[in-house]
Amino acid sequence: MKRVTGIGGIFFQAEDPAALRNWYKTHLGIDVQTWGGAAFRWTNDAGEPVGGTTAWSIGARGDHFAPSKSAFMINYRVDDLDALLRALRDEGCDVLDKTDDSEFGKFGWVMDPEGNKVELWEPPAGG
Repeated sequence: MKRVTGIGGIFFQAEDPAALRNWYKTHLGIDVQTWGGAAFRWTNDAGEPVGGTTAWSIGARGDHFAPSKSAFMINYRVDDLDALLRALRDEGCDVLDKTDDSEFGKFGWVMDPEGNKVELWEPPAGG
């Protein structure tokens, strides 16, 4: 079974999200959109789209990453979320009970040994 197939997103929490987004836009050239982030389209060596996107977003501090105390969370793309969550539980990992299934795909979470919340995302069919 394949496990992680790519990075689906990188999410930050900030004391002043608007100011931090502006810093990244001004100094690193990230095309920050009104929703608070950017979407990096996956391309091949010729610059042609290959069908995936990595989201990058900065939001306000809150409990979205709980129980992690980290100011970031990485979202990893997976092919079969249910099978991976079962395997992680069987391996003794701290898999959170909550999962989400929406128009954006299926989401589950596991805590790494350092206490960081890791988001696992199975894109919807065709995504």
